[in-house]
Amino acid sequence: MSVALAKEVLTIESEGLLAVRDNLGEEFERAVDIIMACPSRLVVTGIGKSGLIGQKIAATLNSTGTRSFFLHPVEAMHGDLGMVAATDVVLAISYSGETSELNRLLSSLKERQTQIIAICGKLDSNLARHALVTLNVSIPREACSLGLAPTTSTTATLAMGDALAVALLNRKQFGAEDFRRNHPGGSLGARLKVAIREVMLTGERVPSVTTEASLAMAVAELNEKNLGAVFVTDDQGVLRGIVTDGDIRRLLSAGKSLENTSLAAGMTHDPVAIASDLMAADALSIMQQHEITVLAVVTQERRLAGILHLHNLLGKGEFRFLI
Repeated sequence: MSVALAKEVLTIESEGLLAVRDNLGEEFERAVDIIMACPSRLVVTGIGKSGLIGQKIAATLNSTGTRSFFLHPVEAMHGDLGMVAATDVVLAISYSGETSELNRLLSSLKERQTQIIAICGKLDSNLARHALVTLNVSIPREACSLGLAPTTSTTATLAMGDALAVALLNRKQFGAEDFRRNHPGGSLGARLKVAIREVMLTGERVPSVTTEASLAMAVAELNEKNLGAVFVTDDQGVLRGIVTDGDIRRLLSAGKSLENTSLAAGMTHDPVAIASDLMAADALSIMQQHEITVLAVVTQERRLAGILHLHNLLGKGEFRFLI
């Protein structure tokens, strides 16, 4: 009974996220432009559950290169408003858009001519009217069986904050090394400081076939090693290509069969690779730049030495040093 209810909650929340995604448009680009043009800080504000979500959004923004802080609406009206500079941009969060404590703060911010971006579920609300841009997080229904407790709406708001942070991260070209500098004491920061050879997979764990293999044989190796890719090497062990899950899907979508397609035709030639003596932070930057999750590790002669998966960098379960 409880498992079935939990699955229903997750289904309702996923439907809410899809609705928010489908509503995204020009206003999101405008919000990113406004924050990018801000010469000082992004001030995040909200109360209750929206305030708790706002604190997390502010923390994510700070860690990904957008200076931010959280301002409690009530404390703001009792002196903390002095923390807000004229050049700041305010990100105000309220699903209803009619939260009285937040609305009182909005009036004061408008008097200061502060630019306001709203994350709101009601586009005809007071908050939306005060805002220069409103990011719509309207959802079909809450997951709460009473329809009262913020559940789907807070998930949608949190996701919108993540979308903003990632969009800003990419616009600022904020890289793995920048992220590491902001996380010197965290586990991720520690992972990114190590050499690639300490976290890469080697030996029989590396999915690979030779250039003489068939595409079907490459797919069998792909399935067995389950890392999303298989490398193709010549008889000297030099890296010549890669076949990914995506390559196979594209072939099948084009109506081609594995039996009638050669390995050379199905693989990507001369794939991106990295040397084992570089740092994990370098690998993460390359993955981010090329939008890939698997990286070949090669020697100076470009012989295949190992494989590095995104999970090896960011962690999947317990992080291990591999030998």
